[in-house]
Amino acid sequence: MTAIAASTHAPASPGTRVWRIVRLLTANPMTTVGMPLMVLGLIFAGTWFIWWLIMASMSGADAQDAAEGIRYNGAGAWIFVYMLVVAVQAVNLAFPLALGYGSTRRAFSAGAALTFVMLSVAYASIMTFARWLEVLTDGWGVLGSFFGTNYFATDAGWLAQWWIYFCWFVFFFFTGLIFAAIFVRWRAFGLTTSLLALGVLVVAAAAAITLTDSWPRVWETLLGLGTLGVASWMLVPAVLAAGLGHLLLRRATPRS
Repeated sequence: MTAIAASTHAPASPGTRVWRIVRLLTANPMTTVGMPLMVLGLIFAGTWFIWWLIMASMSGADAQDAAEGIRYNGAGAWIFVYMLVVAVQAVNLAFPLALGYGSTRRAFSAGAALTFVMLSVAYASIMTFARWLEVLTDGWGVLGSFFGTNYFATDAGWLAQWWIYFCWFVFFFFTGLIFAAIFVRWRAFGLTTSLLALGVLVVAAAAAITLTDSWPRVWETLLGLGTLGVASWMLVPAVLAAGLGHLLLRRATPRS
């Protein structure tokens, strides 16, 4: 008698299922890493050239005044916003594929969250290193502030600087998760409607602050928190966005 043993495969553990989603979302490193860093480099090069032209025509106190003005530029902020786009693209492309391979929505949400946190750690480290080089080279030789503008820089140390970058990356990644979930569930109509609703809410909030003469109080609060405090508070809406994104994806149906 010949015994034939039927091979059986044990179901993958939750950790394995989540890690598969991470690998799926990062399968194309050009989209998640290569392109953002490439465009960041191009923007930096163009900005540096403008700074060089400005500083070449100045000296002494005028150059120092110009350097202070440069600290209010927003050239380096685009990469945070771009992470929102990266999140939308990654989730929209990977969600139907993941479900087609048998992944659960819970595993997908957990895998997306882990991916975004890992990318935030990596990008925050890159930005902090770049900021260190910026300080070391006296503003890239032209007193510039590309990675250390007044909106994101701190004098509290390099760990605090890294934390500021990390919090902002997390915020934009998980905000992108919400928009991606809306698009997956309701397609272009839902995304357009949600953006219009968001615009109305922003305008309404600005109007309410203006009509109540609360702008001085708002600016006072933000200045009191500082860049470190403001960045840390961004984790609150980020966590809420992660939860809302998961709830939307739970009922989302992939469509071709």
